[in-house]
Amino acid sequence: MERVVGTVARGLRCPIINEGDNIEEIVVDSVLKASEVEGLQILDKDIVAITESIVARAQGNYATTDQIAKDIHSKFGDDTIGVIFPILSRNRFGNCLRGIAKGAKKIVIMLSYPADEVGNHLVDLDMLDEKGINPWIDVLTEKQFRDLFGFNKHAFTGIDYIDYYKSLAKEAGVECEVIFSNNPKTILEYTKSVLACDVHSRHRTKKILRANGAEKVYSLDDILTESIDGSGYNEEFGLLGSNTATDDGMKLFPRNCQPVVDKIQLMLKEKTGKDVEVMVYGDGAFKDPVGKIWELADPVVSPAYTSGLNGTPNEVKLKYLADNNFADLRGDELKQAISEFIDNREDNQVESIESQGTTPRKLTDLIGSLADLTSGSGDKGTPIVFIQGYFDNFTK
Repeated sequence: MERVVGTVARGLRCPIINEGDNIEEIVVDSVLKASEVEGLQILDKDIVAITESIVARAQGNYATTDQIAKDIHSKFGDDTIGVIFPILSRNRFGNCLRGIAKGAKKIVIMLSYPADEVGNHLVDLDMLDEKGINPWIDVLTEKQFRDLFGFNKHAFTGIDYIDYYKSLAKEAGVECEVIFSNNPKTILEYTKSVLACDVHSRHRTKKILRANGAEKVYSLDDILTESIDGSGYNEEFGLLGSNTATDDGMKLFPRNCQPVVDKIQLMLKEKTGKDVEVMVYGDGAFKDPVGKIWELADPVVSPAYTSGLNGTPNEVKLKYLADNNFADLRGDELKQAISEFIDNREDNQVESIESQGTTPRKLTDLIGSLADLTSGSGDKGTPIVFIQGYFDNFTK
């Protein structure tokens, strides 16, 4: 019988992961159990995606705010620290800021506006227009910002992040000033010691700062790149990708993930005889249509994946073929013609008219986004996602 189902993504339940657990065995056992209980046939080119959080939990990759503070003070000493372009998030940045404040004498927080880099808004664009403010030119003090825009709570969390971030500094007993600018150079009027807290634009930010007289320049991926007093760490991403774990601690992005995915692939091959692809995933990249928030707060969607997930899709647009190349055909003749076109296509279709609208993004970004939406971030209890049929096309 002809197949009538294409890609299927299933969230798999597994035990709660704790430090020291054998993550590879747990993932493999969970996939095999799901296959048995649900009657799933494991096939070549199936994909097992594992959320980064359970890898980090198994590794025990955690740090306290005091450990963050010690690293901050070792880098900045007693300097006033410019804390620039943090994202607006209790989960992602709240405890980071607690640690930064604990390690400082004074901080100047510079917020981008109208929104942070992942789309959390401090003020609506319409309000900027009404007040005649140009966010690419105008620098605002906290008083000027409040006089212009008042107190605005986040659409989803109900938090006024200006007050919230100031309260965290006050809690640490640290003097704190808040300003608003989208130009990294603005902070140099306040201090030459800067911690760039942006995620995806951090390299540009640091380059601009260094070119314009900054003396000490670090970013979040420079903090906790090695263990501090027994803390977890991440040599590549530091504090980037971390999440609040406790009132006083952060779960860091997992480290050394490549051996994990490679071992899971090998174990599945030994137990099933199939070549299954494996990846670790963090945030996917998709924009909420109401809050305008991009989900991607992790430094990368996937920190590790097996080799079969390298590259980008090589696809063509079926509707374009049906409306143009084979507009005179119907039924089985149309299906046959499209199938032959797909089978005989070139290895790289990116520049062809037939591929327009297929946007050749990285496979791991696409699959990671699918997995993130499938597993969710709440209480679904499915940190493993089993994906089938992703590499199939119309001819399979």
